[in-house]
Amino acid sequence: MPVSTNHDDWMRRALALADRAANEGEVPVGAVVVRDGQLLGEGWNQVIATQDPTGHAEIVALRDAARVAGNYRLSGATLYVTLEPCTMCAGAMVHARIETLVFGASEPRAGVICSTCQLLDEPWYNHRVVWHGGVLAEESSARLKAFFQARR
Repeated sequence: MPVSTNHDDWMRRALALADRAANEGEVPVGAVVVRDGQLLGEGWNQVIATQDPTGHAEIVALRDAARVAGNYRLSGATLYVTLEPCTMCAGAMVHARIETLVFGASEPRAGVICSTCQLLDEPWYNHRVVWHGGVLAEESSARLKAFFQARR
């Protein structure tokens, strides 16, 4: 993928991965990890396919990025994800030393960045992740709504 510093461009890449998740019968969430304008890792929800409760898009993308970087520490990297992360994924970002989180739609039930709590802002963590929400939120939200409406 070409070098880009535009949040919308990287979120569009994450949205394409969310589409892949939906096509595979998974909740449509996609994520990419970027450092210095270069794609390091990508992922989409794979909980059902892998029979793995940790198969969230963010975790898959972090694993892919760590493999590519040759290090579980991803200092200086930005994680783009189409949906506000859960507790597990927020903790993984802290442990990976992600610099910045950019997410699309808020998650009012399980999102821990700004919806149910502000987990990344807690003082006890030894690393701070800067975050920005609402990037292409409508596009992300539309995918989620369509996915769940089709299930009903």
